[in-house]
Order: sequence, then structure tokens, then C-alpha cells
Amino acid sequence: MSKTGIFMADGCEEIEGLAVVDILRRADLEIEMISVSETTSVTGSHGITFLADTVFCDVSFDEFDAVVLPGGMPGTLNLGGHAGVNSVIQDFAKKGKLVAAICAAPSVLGAAGILEGRRAVCHPGFEEKLTGAFVLEENVVTDKNIITSRGMGTAIDFALAIVKYFKNEEAVNDLKKKLVYR
Repeated sequence: MSKTGIFMADGCEEIEGLAVVDILRRADLEIEMISVSETTSVTGSHGITFLADTVFCDVSFDEFDAVVLPGGMPGTLNLGGHAGVNSVIQDFAKKGKLVAAICAAPSVLGAAGILEGRRAVCHPGFEEKLTGAFVLEENVVTDKNIITSRGMGTAIDFALAIVKYFKNEEAVNDLKKKLVYR
């Protein structure tokens, strides 16, 4: 079974993070919430405090097949300023492991140099930060091992794209029925 880590930073967009966790768990995919601070307590951009499963310094990323970066402000800045997060996403991209980011967080991928020649999307206004990418205006874009999405309103589609990446369209359609989604 694949294992996904989702980086949770103070100031993240709660829906973009927690919807992904919820949907991947409903799809029977293992996902671990990883706080990038020294505590498992994370406060999102709208003042909602929740607990991550673990903290960055306690994680062995060799056990993971994917990482996810939720957006939000200043969460995206906190992820982009974290040397460990940058190292992990560059390593995963190079190894062909899945790297997924939503809203403003694809800008972290752009700054890390892993969008060069890739198709990608982001929250409107961050397009110039997708260095080297072919910027599109779709809700979600999968380009090999990179998945990007536009924002909170596309969080379910983003999570379903991750499910499809690890499972298949049938699993996505089954999940959509259970969620009463479209």
C-alpha cells in the first residue's frame, strides 16, 4: 500500500489539508499528517487548531510514496521557508515519487525548480511563481508524478486525483458515489 505524507504548517488552508486527509483515508490510502513545526498542534489560516499525527523531525521519508502541500497563507510561506520540506520535495520529484500541491503551494514547487517543463496550475495571482511551468487554468492537473490544483474550491477534485494516481478511475467513481459528489 502507498503511504502519503501531508505537510501541515501554521497558516495552512484547513480545507485543502484536511479534505485531502479525509478523502485519502476513505479510499483506504495511508496518509500521515506531518507538522513542520516542533509540535503536532497546527493552527490554520482561519484560526482552526488541529493535531497532526507527527512532526517533521520524527519522520523517515524513505517510507513514503508521496507528499502533499496544502496552500493558504502564511502556510505556503512557512512550507517554502522550511529547508526540510524543500529537500523532500526535490528528492521525491527526482525519484519519480508523487509531489502534490494546491492553491498557493505550487509556488513552493516552482521555487524548488521541479515544475520546469511541466503543466501546472495554482491559485490566481501566483502564476508567475510557477517557474518553468506551462501554466493552465484547469481545476487539477496531473503531469506524471506532479499534481497541482487551484484552491479550496478544488480540494475534493485534488484529493480524488491523488486517489486516481494510486488506485484507478473505478475507485474514484466509487468514492464519488459514497461522497454524493457530482
